[in-house]
Amino acid sequence: MDLIQSILMGIVQGLSEFLPISSSAHLVFTSNFYKVFKGVEIVQESNQEIFLDIMLHLGTLIAVLIYFRKEILEILKALYLGLKNKDYSSRDFKLGVYIILGTIITVLIAYPLNEVAGGLVFQPSIVGMLLVGTGILLLFSEYWAKKHTDKKDISIKSSILIAIAQGLAALPGFSRSGLTISTGLLSGMDRTVAARYSFLLSIPIILGASMVYPLVKIDFHEIIAYNWTAIIAGTVVSGIVGYVCIKYFLKFVSRFSLAVFGYYCLAAGLATAIFFMGR
Repeated sequence: MDLIQSILMGIVQGLSEFLPISSSAHLVFTSNFYKVFKGVEIVQESNQEIFLDIMLHLGTLIAVLIYFRKEILEILKALYLGLKNKDYSSRDFKLGVYIILGTIITVLIAYPLNEVAGGLVFQPSIVGMLLVGTGILLLFSEYWAKKHTDKKDISIKSSILIAIAQGLAALPGFSRSGLTISTGLLSGMDRTVAARYSFLLSIPIILGASMVYPLVKIDFHEIIAYNWTAIIAGTVVSGIVGYVCIKYFLKFVSRFSLAVFGYYCLAAGLATAIFFMGR
């Protein structure tokens, strides 16, 4: 892994974590395209590449924490006051409960898929086909939303369905934001509400993965020898790009359809599947 690869992957992570195009798929694509370009054999990722992936997600986590800092503080405050005063009626209290419940459901679904997801990292053709599935879901949800969306707020039912979608997005190619926002639209939610909830719901999962995975999987004696210049550069880039992406994506979804991302996922998924087939 070198500095150019790390920066490229930081840009890709910052854009694709919040756009409904699958960050995991695009990290797989970028890494493998880069290896093909450099003439390196496509094999299972090294521990350094896995660690870089974690740090890139940490960069986008910092971006979402900064952008939604006010909402996060309001939710935490509502949870504290609600439990203290035994008043569970506020919207922010319910939102906090939905996020906690959604995180538990996500873990229960994503954890059994972890081994399968790890195996797909060096099978970009399969990841490409899963990205096609994301594109189909995005297009269908937009078609459905034009006729059925009634601007509902988040409910216990919609939060559970969105959590299930987030769990399935453990598989690279299934976009986390794409599946969760689409599920929100299919539940009758307003597009902007669904997008904001999707971003807030991502925080505990990304935080957990960033903290737990290194403690379990990474050899800390090995970490010392990593290319830290490349890792830090990629992390900073992913955070900056991620923050800008959140800001403008929320403006986009408030005015325009997500269909353009659906068509992109179809095209990118098919092209990648064909390119890597047999490699």
